[in-house]
Order: sequence, then structure tokens, then C-alpha cells
Amino acid sequence: MTRETIKENQVEEENITPRLQMVAWEITRSCNLLCAHCRSSSTAGAYKDELSTEECLRLIDRIVEVGKPVLILTGGEPLLRQDLFQIAGYAVRKGLRVVMGTNGTLITADIAAKLKETPISRVAVSIDFPTNELQDKFRGKAGAFEAAVSGIARLRQAGVEVQINSTITRLNVKYLNELLELALEAGAVAFHPFMLVPTGRGKGLETVEMSPEEYEQTLNWVYDRQKELGSSIFFKPTDAPHYQRIVRQRSSRTNPQEALLGERSATRARKNALDSMTRGCLAGTGFCFISHRGRVQGCGYLDVEAGNIRDKSFGEIWMNSTLFRELRDLSNIKGKCSICEYKMVCGGCRARAYESTGDYLEAEPYCIYEPAKLQKNR
Repeated sequence: MTRETIKENQVEEENITPRLQMVAWEITRSCNLLCAHCRSSSTAGAYKDELSTEECLRLIDRIVEVGKPVLILTGGEPLLRQDLFQIAGYAVRKGLRVVMGTNGTLITADIAAKLKETPISRVAVSIDFPTNELQDKFRGKAGAFEAAVSGIARLRQAGVEVQINSTITRLNVKYLNELLELALEAGAVAFHPFMLVPTGRGKGLETVEMSPEEYEQTLNWVYDRQKELGSSIFFKPTDAPHYQRIVRQRSSRTNPQEALLGERSATRARKNALDSMTRGCLAGTGFCFISHRGRVQGCGYLDVEAGNIRDKSFGEIWMNSTLFRELRDLSNIKGKCSICEYKMVCGGCRARAYESTGDYLEAEPYCIYEPAKLQKNR
């Protein structure tokens, strides 16, 4: 093999070919709650310049030109948007699998029936504490916990698949087992622990953000519970790309059969992107975020604009924006992430790097792992 061929192969290994798997779309920033961790600092009332119904339908047309990703309708609180079902129904007819993220407090029996009819394939309800008092305080409104639990029950009665999302900080990490039990009792198919990225109103939680060591412990808890519960519920840590490293490290310590089972349960690649974990950070490679005003980002926490769909087509932004092209070239990543043997499957959280350093290509600041090259040098 020539030196030129080796160099070409290295370049290919450093570049990720984009494949659009999921799009999270903030169809409104309005919200009926005032949650402590909210990345968008959402409040009640109308927001100026939100995408019109016509712009939303046109955006869906542009998305399907690129691929058939899972479309995640989020907010704010998406149920506050009057044309939600029109937009969701149009996306479904265009061949997209549509899911929704909600605080769950506005789900009546009628709303649940409409979600099933559309159909919204899955609804993710955010619950961060297993008790009324703590959840209501965190969500900024009395009765939020009971309303969300009732909403989940109505979704299940209507036959809508439910997922539980929990943003994890030092405030609630001790309740992880109770939150998981709540998800199991509710009949949820998935439990997604979100590792806090302190943006928006979430900056107020910086003092209770977990340490890198606590992140590691939490992700190992996820691995243990996934292995224990198998296919009964799917765990997907979010904003925690180094979970991919932990899966591989833990699997390699067991015998081959157990390793295979652990890998399958922890990275279960089913028919859709919601139930698979192909890589850690998917920003710009398999995932993007679209704001209520058409701003395209790597994710909702990475506050860097790739482009705006009011100025350019979605396809042009996805394929050619500077941000996404930089994120796909892993040779751009800096610090210890640049030499880490898990770089391809992890990549580090680009949003957390950006919030910590102002540079989204810097090393993931909440990973305790020391790459093999550093260990060898020392």
C-alpha cells in the first residue's frame, strides 16, 4: 500500500458521510410552563416571526427531498400551536414518521385520540421528578406532575406509544430508579435521560450540574439497567455521546456471548432512528434542529446557526453549510477528543464544548476518559 493510499484511507475514516436520521423541529417557542432547565427560556404568549403554516408545509417538502428522517415536533409546547395536527398530518402523508415531545399537561382524551388518528407514532413526555412537589417546582407550575401523569394515561388508553424524558442533574440523579419505575409502570417503551447542557434558562442550573465523574456513574447505571431489563424498555442517554465508549468498554470485559447481548440491548437498532444509537454526537451527521423561526442548528443546545430555511433550501443547508461540513470532518476536533480511539463512535458533545469554551470543536469537557495515546505517552 502506497503512502498516498494510506493518507486517503485516513481521510475517509475521519469524514462522516451524512445520513439524515432525525430532525427536531421547534414548531413553537410558546409554553404553558416555566421549566428550570429550558434551553429556549420559553414563556407563555405568542412569539413574533414564527414560521407560518405555509412555510411549515413547504419545509416538510424540502426535508423529504433530502431523506425520510424521524420528525420530532417539539417546542416550547407543540400543543399550543393551533395548526399542529395539520402540519403533522401533512408530514405523515409525505412518508415521515412523526413523533412529539411535550410536557404532557395539555393532553386531554380528545387530544390523545387526535394524536393517534394523525398518527403521531410516539409521544415523549418530560418528567424529571417522581413526586408532585419536586416536579411542580422544577416545572414552575402547581399541578404539572399530576397533569403529565394523567396525560400519559390518556395516551396509553388511546394506543399511543409513550417515552419518558428526564433531564438529569444533582437535584434528581438520586431519583433515577424511581423515575425508571414510573416509566415502566406507565407502559413507556423508552426512557431517555438527558444530561443537562446549561443553555437558556438552564444556565441557572450550572451549580447543580453533575461532575464528569457523576456523569460516568450515571451512564454506567444506564448500561446496567439496560442489560438487566433487556427489550422491556429502551434507554437512550441524550447529550452524553461518551455512553458509546462505556458500552464498548463494558461489553469487552464480559465473555463474547454476554458482550453481544450487551451490545444488542444497549445499541438496539430497530426499524427507526429513535430506537438506535449509531453514534454519540449526531449533530450535522444524522441529526439537526430547526427553530421556530427557521434557524437550522446541529442540535437545540448548540447555539450556532448553519443557515435559515427562509434564506436557503433545507437541502442546501444540510449538505453544504460550513457548520455541518466542519462537524462531519473529525480531523477538526481538538484536544484529547482528537486522538481518542472512540472518536468515530462518540465524537464528544459539541454543544457542551461550545458552552464551556466558545469553540464547538474543542474537547468534550465532561468526559473523564484518557485516550490510549495519552496513557501510552505517560
